[in-house]
Amino acid sequence: MKKESEDRLKKPGRKAKERDGAGLIRFLDRFRGKKICVVGDIIADVFILGKPYRLSREAPVVVVKYEESKIYPGSAGNTINNLAALGATVYPVGFVGSDSMGGKLMDFFSLRKNIDTAGIIRVSGDTVTKTRILAGDTHVSKQQVIRIDKDEGGRRTAKEKDILMERIAAICPHVDAVIVSDYGHGAVSGKVIEYMKILANDKIVVGDSRYGLKKYSGFTMITPNESEAYALAGLKENEPIEDAGGKVLSGMHLSALLVTRGNRGMTLFLKDGKVHHIPISGKDDVTDVTGAGDTVCAAVALSLASGAGFLDASRIANYAAGIVVMKRGTATVTVAELKKSIDNGGKI
Repeated sequence: MKKESEDRLKKPGRKAKERDGAGLIRFLDRFRGKKICVVGDIIADVFILGKPYRLSREAPVVVVKYEESKIYPGSAGNTINNLAALGATVYPVGFVGSDSMGGKLMDFFSLRKNIDTAGIIRVSGDTVTKTRILAGDTHVSKQQVIRIDKDEGGRRTAKEKDILMERIAAICPHVDAVIVSDYGHGAVSGKVIEYMKILANDKIVVGDSRYGLKKYSGFTMITPNESEAYALAGLKENEPIEDAGGKVLSGMHLSALLVTRGNRGMTLFLKDGKVHHIPISGKDDVTDVTGAGDTVCAAVALSLASGAGFLDASRIANYAAGIVVMKRGTATVTVAELKKSIDNGGKI
């Protein structure tokens, strides 16, 4: 009897889980209408799907018969799209090209009533585009064969940068939170980062950067993956994650650090020294990780803007990531999907 009593104390019962789920869900009910600005690199993710059906006579390669193509907003565009899908009112600030691909992205955003495109600047030249070729038989999950990138190098003129700063200054004071989504394509300059550091004194500023996270000292929170966190800390990846996270948090003067760790879930480091390991939500045999980091950043920032603390916001983001990695391509998550996942303890 004593052993059974101890087990009941250690393991949360059904009622405890229900209370816990309800605690998170109350923040989801506040998502709609929250104003979030996303400053960053808006690109086009193109997926071309086909079926392999013979070997080429021209080269030792498989010929893939075209079936369909899909275009989605990628990088910062994916963060924007995830926020909109979760019910936020989104204010994107960034560049897209004057080409047809840029036009398609603008059309995509314009279809959503809760995305205000006034901060997007059309510039001469091509939109940054990542084209993925996926091949597989009709009833088999298609696999990526090759990716082709179109990128002019992110060189923006002084005038374009000035316009960007004007739009940031006009929008950011009136939103609930700001996300900086930097993929190295030229939208996030030193001036943008310095502005965000000042803004972080009064507002939630969440940073996500492929290459320049070290510059984000003073932000509210950053969301690196495990490799990026170790690189920031200057440590090898065989050392404890607690050492890496603690060094990054103290050295960068952040309020919180959320490290995404693939099939090991996430680890949250807080300014008061507390560390929270958040187990993976859903299955660990993922379908596609494309854009999952954008979903995490969107969910955590929106949750913070909706009144959640860092731990609850991170747990919500963890549920969101567990959903989106089970979808093919650059995907989004909805509040309804989040509620279902939370109710089911992460099971989809």
